[in-house]
Amino acid sequence: MENNEQNIQVKIVKVNKELPTPKYAHHGDAGMDIYAAENYMLQSGEFKLISAGIKLAIPYGYEVQVRPRSGLAAKHGISIVNTPGTIDCMYRGMVGVILINHGKNPFEVKRGERIAQLVFNKIAYASVEEVAELDETARGEGGFGSTGKH
Repeated sequence: MENNEQNIQVKIVKVNKELPTPKYAHHGDAGMDIYAAENYMLQSGEFKLISAGIKLAIPYGYEVQVRPRSGLAAKHGISIVNTPGTIDCMYRGMVGVILINHGKNPFEVKRGERIAQLVFNKIAYASVEEVAELDETARGEGGFGSTGKH
């Protein structure tokens, strides 16, 4: 690791021991690949919770985002329903990925195939203060296309 990199320790239980351990494909990648723990034929338009066969102990103050793999999206129209999904630091259950098939053809999820990426993020916890009004900004309440097409 380079001096400017931050490393957190994450404990993992591989419930399905024959599956690969989650890992980064390349040095510097943001997402760590995880693998399907089951076979399933995902029909066009269908979504299904697919087990990754692992449990994590995420350090307090962090979350893990479960994100789609770009190759599955580009080649087959496969994504994640609640992208990005969030795994909270206190959760200790099985990691699952809610895959959806936006493609025209059925997609075979194969056990041991990379199905998603895990991205670890530091969390800032907020204190909420109720006020009567918010401060003014140049943008104001403009949203949802308020800046126009060009």
